[in-house]
Amino acid sequence: MYLYHFGLTELPFTLTPNTHFFLALEPHNEALAVLITALKTGEGFIKVIGEVGTGKTLLCRKLLNEIPEHFVTAYIPNPYLNPDELRRAVALELGVKQAQRMSAQLLTQRIQNRLLELHSKGHSVVLILDEAQALPAESLEALRLFTNLETETRKLLQVVLFAQPELDQRLAQTEFRQLCQRITFSYQLRAMNSDEVQQYIQHRLRVAGYKGAELFSATLCKKITKVCKGTPRLVNVLCHKMLMLSYGQGDYKMTKKQLNAAIKDTESITNNLNKTYYAGATNMLTVSAVSLLLIVLMYFVYSFYLSGAA
Repeated sequence: MYLYHFGLTELPFTLTPNTHFFLALEPHNEALAVLITALKTGEGFIKVIGEVGTGKTLLCRKLLNEIPEHFVTAYIPNPYLNPDELRRAVALELGVKQAQRMSAQLLTQRIQNRLLELHSKGHSVVLILDEAQALPAESLEALRLFTNLETETRKLLQVVLFAQPELDQRLAQTEFRQLCQRITFSYQLRAMNSDEVQQYIQHRLRVAGYKGAELFSATLCKKITKVCKGTPRLVNVLCHKMLMLSYGQGDYKMTKKQLNAAIKDTESITNNLNKTYYAGATNMLTVSAVSLLLIVLMYFVYSFYLSGAA
C-alpha cells in the first residue's frame, strides 16, 4: 500500500483500538486520571460516557494496562448478556472453577467466596464493561446487586462502565434510581478540537515511523475537525483514505482535493453533511416564508391605509 511511499513501518490510522497509538490529550488524560483516582478510593460504580468513535474502547484498554498491580480485573467487552450469563462471565474472569455447571445460587456464593479470598490477599477487584449501554435491564439490576458484596469497610467489587450516551438516558428512568445513586464518579468524553486533531494526526504518523515533512497542514486539520466533529474514528478513516489517494497520485503532501474526495467516499460523514444542509435549507425556507408573509401583511395594511385616506 502506501507504507513504503511515506516511509512508514505500520499503518497509522487503523480502526483497531491499539494502545501503542494512545495520545494523552486532555479529554482522555482527564478520564484516565478520574478512573485511577476513583478506583484507588474504593468507589462502587464509575461511569465514562462518550459518543460513538470518541475512543472509549482505547481508553478502556489503556486502563487495563495502567491499573495498579494490586487490582484484579474482570473485563467484559460485550455485555449484551442476561443476568445468568453475566454472572457466569464474571465468575470465569475471576477464575471460579466449573462456573458453567453451577446453579445461579451456588454460583453467586462462589463469586462472593472468591472476592473474599482475593480481598484477604490484599487485592481489589474491578469489573470493567465496555459498551455498557447494551446491558439488558435485568442485567443492570444484577450488576447493582453485585456491588452489595462488601466487608464492613470496603466494597468487594468495583464496577467501571464505558458506554454511549444512551446509558444516561436509561439510568434517568425511575426503575434505575438505586443504581444511578451508586455511581459516584462520572466522566463525559468530549470530541477533539482542531489543535488536538492536528496533534493526534502527527502523533499517529510519528508512532507509525514517519520522519518527513508535515503531511497535513493546520488548514486541512481544521477542515477535518469540522466534518468529523472531532471524532477520532472518523479522523482515522479520512486520513487513511487521503494517504491512499496521495500514494496513488504520487504526491507527498495532502491536499484539499484529496480531503474532499475522502469525504465524498465516507458515507457516515456525507450523511451528516446532507442532514446539516437540508436542516439549513429548511430554516432558510422558513425564514423566507415568514418574510413573504410580512410583506403581504404590510401590503394589505398599506392598501387599507390608502383606501381610508381616499
